Amino acid sequence: MILERGIVRTLDATLPTASALAIAGDRIAGGVGTHETALPGPERVDLGGRCVVPGFTDAHVHFPTWALARREVRLEGVGSVEEAVSRVREGMDAVSPSGWLRGRGWRDADWPSQPTKEALDKVTGEVPVALLAHDSHSLWLNSAALARSGHDLDVHGGVVERDDSGEPTGVLREEACWRFRDRYIHVADDEYIDAMREGLRVAAERGVTAVHDKDGWIGALRHWQALAADDALTLRVWQSLPADHVDELPALGIRGGFGNPLLRIGYLKAFMDGTLGSQTARMLDGSGVEITSREELVSIVRRAAYGGWPVAVHAIGDLANREALNAFEETRDIWRVMGLRQRIEHAQLLAPEEVSRFAEIGVAASVQFSHAPSDRDVADRYWAGKTDGAYAYRSLWDSGAVVANGSDAPIEELDPLAGIRAGVLRTLDDRPAWHPEQALTVEQAFQATCVTPAWLSYDERRRGKLVPGYYADLVVLNRDPYAIEPEELADLEVVATMLGGRWIHNPPPWD
Repeated sequence: MILERGIVRTLDATLPTASALAIAGDRIAGGVGTHETALPGPERVDLGGRCVVPGFTDAHVHFPTWALARREVRLEGVGSVEEAVSRVREGMDAVSPSGWLRGRGWRDADWPSQPTKEALDKVTGEVPVALLAHDSHSLWLNSAALARSGHDLDVHGGVVERDDSGEPTGVLREEACWRFRDRYIHVADDEYIDAMREGLRVAAERGVTAVHDKDGWIGALRHWQALAADDALTLRVWQSLPADHVDELPALGIRGGFGNPLLRIGYLKAFMDGTLGSQTARMLDGSGVEITSREELVSIVRRAAYGGWPVAVHAIGDLANREALNAFEETRDIWRVMGLRQRIEHAQLLAPEEVSRFAEIGVAASVQFSHAPSDRDVADRYWAGKTDGAYAYRSLWDSGAVVANGSDAPIEELDPLAGIRAGVLRTLDDRPAWHPEQALTVEQAFQATCVTPAWLSYDERRRGKLVPGYYADLVVLNRDPYAIEPEELADLEVVATMLGGRWIHNPPPWD
């Protein structure tokens, strides 16, 4: 196959652009260049002036959770308890086969009153209801849901909000939230897999050809395997596992990268703190929740390194990021010699002296460009006076750090073009850019969405660029993003998507 008469953005410095691309089997062939010199092939595709870029990688997504959330009660944008309850009332016909009503997306930071179980009880009765917050670190339950636990709610690293009489209000945060979810909110495998099939179709429509999946529970891996066995995988998965399994994997003989070109178990994930929205990010001022201490992370990273596993560490607050960097620095002599590619997820608030340490230590910043415009109001409220060091993507890039972009879906939407736009414009609405000094160039945003995620998954010689020998994972765009004004990025559309030489969305010809 030859794609010709368009513009190919290879994202490779030795040959940045071409007007044609030759594909043989699942790879880019040797005919990258002008259409006059491209290798002959059995099929010629006229791009009609469109632009071809490498397939997008979402470097931080909770894919099964995102796919399932598309079928749940959505609470994004609600401004009060009453508005949230109204949406729950309207969604009562969406009770899952397991008997639960699930929803997500609420943010109570600026609500006039706080969420309670009693507010939900008025419209839900005996149906158990579980509503995840926007950041997935808080859970709002009704009385029927709380009863499922026998009120066994307290756990180290968790917060159980209580009223003046000591009774749970219905809001659980951090470890208390996750333990309740894992113990009591059961979703059948078939329900997950069916939702993921639909999610794969949507991902292909949006140009996603690879994900670094953060749904690291064993069930998620089982669902991916079921889809792979059915030849239904239309993207490449770099799967995490919880750091709790660090001592089990060597006994099984499994090292990081185990799998095949479509599905690999790649890395372990640990949590240092909570989130901005739940006010559990661990801060230098002493606030927040410590989930993993520096000493504990040192032990995790050291044991993981001996087993050949890189570690991704969730860190939001300035203290959490400092402690994560300290742990990686303390263990660097062990993991660096093994070629492990360590990463901090989010890195949302950094003290100025920490920015340069990512490159100095060799730790990647796995960030989410869409978080900056989404979180700006909450950040200005809770991190007043500190936001010069928040979502500091340009500072990290200029320091030499490896910067990879993801969505954190379902926290934000799985939409790489929106993420790129957020990275370049620092806004996704009509408001002025938030801290525009941290904006990236279009080229940098594409590099962070295509090239560096491939490097993080040890794929830098197989994908992320459109050069000979690499997988033919690519996206056809309606316009050339490098040749338009940044304000016109909103006009970009995915025309078609290819994975390994096979069209997975909207094959040609195109109008």
